[in-house]
Amino acid sequence: MSNMLIITLAVMLVCLFLKVPVFISILAGSLIYFVMNPDVSMTLFAQRMIVGTQSLSLLAIPFFVCSGVLMNYSGVTRRLIRFCEAVTGRMNGGLAQVNVLLSTVMGGLSGSNLADAAMEAKLLVPEMERSGYSKSFSSVVTAVSAMITPLIPPGIALILYGFLANISIGKLFAAGMSVGLLLCVSLMIFVSVISKKRGYLPIRTERMTPKAFGAAIKPAVLPLCLPVLIIGGIRVGIFTATEAGSAAVIFSLVLGFLYHEIKKEDIVTSLSETAVSTASIMLIVAAATVLSWILTNEQIPQKMAEAMVSTIHNKYVFLLVVNLFLIFLGMFMEGNASTIILVPLLAPIARAYGINEIQFAMIYIFNGSIGTITPPLGTLMFVTCGVTRCKTRDFIKESLPFYMLLLVILLLLVFVPGVSTWIVDLIY
Repeated sequence: MSNMLIITLAVMLVCLFLKVPVFISILAGSLIYFVMNPDVSMTLFAQRMIVGTQSLSLLAIPFFVCSGVLMNYSGVTRRLIRFCEAVTGRMNGGLAQVNVLLSTVMGGLSGSNLADAAMEAKLLVPEMERSGYSKSFSSVVTAVSAMITPLIPPGIALILYGFLANISIGKLFAAGMSVGLLLCVSLMIFVSVISKKRGYLPIRTERMTPKAFGAAIKPAVLPLCLPVLIIGGIRVGIFTATEAGSAAVIFSLVLGFLYHEIKKEDIVTSLSETAVSTASIMLIVAAATVLSWILTNEQIPQKMAEAMVSTIHNKYVFLLVVNLFLIFLGMFMEGNASTIILVPLLAPIARAYGINEIQFAMIYIFNGSIGTITPPLGTLMFVTCGVTRCKTRDFIKESLPFYMLLLVILLLLVFVPGVSTWIVDLIY
């Protein structure tokens, strides 16, 4: 590793620890490399930034972000809450179960875990506290269930990984369904056990009449069709992942007008929120593309692959090492930023070990999700605690049993490839 690269990485890490915005931290380190290296032109610095944002597959990001924002203004969220209450109302910890299930169905609409966590922290946590749930438990359930969002299509993490590793985004969407549903079911069972011990009661004890059940589910049928529309349309070949994003926007608008709840000013606000969210993501993409070029120019991926393959001869040992590294990294770095930097390095190494590319993708994204609730810089932890005003110390203490559950699921993903790939094999 050259001295220039060491200085580049050191500057970037120092900026990140000082809480400088991620894209500025990456650009600051990268710029030093170009300034110190007489063999590369400064023009290339600007070119790589622009080229990094011009991939057609990245167009899916603003479309799906816009679709999720429009859903929030079209009355879909309220209808989905009623649907979740109807399904989970008689389970132990009824409101906590609604929280988990709502994250799952909203994950199929918004694609943003931070938006999902903020929304549920505002809507559900106050109601949970009034019903006797502790603030820390309510906050942890909200944050951990929001981890499902990046896994369920159209999660932004799935799109970014597919773009960076040159993997079918449609296949990643299908794999995300299986892992997301596994996490959803596991969390619901886990929450039920804890709720029974603590006396967190169901929302209702009586059986719901078929008429009332139908009335609660009917308004949610169309929104729940969106993930099916996306995966089915991509698989059949009606549209690409990018075109699926534009179809999702149209679908969201149709629902808004169908429910007579969306207004013209809501559309303007949605477009504004979409522009801000997309810009923040694309700035990181542009900056990380420059850093990826630097790493490639220094032949870091090739050197890392050779070193790991020569010293680690078992793919499971490699996966365990990667998991420990990613969990540690997730404590300090935002998920999308680490994905953009590390996937070009790690995906080729995983292929060298013969690891299924879809399995490794889901292991990587799941690790990134764990990092979002891990101190000291877990983004989901801070967003949720910021809204609910839960003390970070209480959040960490309450979340310890949930970490154990997440580690068990992670080990399943590592040692049982079919957990990640069975829906992909079924559809494709």
